[in-house]
Amino acid sequence: MLKPILSFAHELIEAAIEPGDLVVDATCGNGNDTVILSKRTGNGGKVLAFDIQEQAIETTKKRLVQHQITNVELILDGHEHVEQYIPQQMKHKLAGAIFNLGYLPRSDKQVITKPATTIKAIDKIATTLKPGGIIVCVVYHGHPGGEEEKQALLNHFTTFDQDHFRVLQHGFINQMNNPPFILAIEKKSQRN
Repeated sequence: MLKPILSFAHELIEAAIEPGDLVVDATCGNGNDTVILSKRTGNGGKVLAFDIQEQAIETTKKRLVQHQITNVELILDGHEHVEQYIPQQMKHKLAGAIFNLGYLPRSDKQVITKPATTIKAIDKIATTLKPGGIIVCVVYHGHPGGEEEKQALLNHFTTFDQDHFRVLQHGFINQMNNPPFILAIEKKSQRN
């Protein structure tokens, strides 16, 4: 009954997305989330997929070709620059974003997401979310620098105004070796 962390993360963001929406994969990595978001938004939608590593962009590009996906814009840039890539007509219409925080599997473990840039990206995305939109962060923190990012995010997420956002922390507490957990921010709609 209890879904694994990644499955639950995907369920959260997919529930906020409708065909034709704009969404962000803030850390495209190996392209798995990018493919899921692309299929959910459909041909009329668009995915902005960010990564700072060329290896991640190339791996994701291959996965998109394999799945014959054409509604993704791959962006070799830090997610903290997200506002530069969101079209003006889409401001306040972003359906959601997903972050997998930590490092790219099977790559240089010295290249990690950082608290300052992650928080900057989350704040910029939060201001462009449509009502009912969501930001889902899968927090991997069992590596050098991971605990610092985890604490910074937990502290920052408590600052979101409860009149406008709902913030969720979800994780398994009986697993060993610093299991990943989810932090999610949903922008409230008028009826919530």
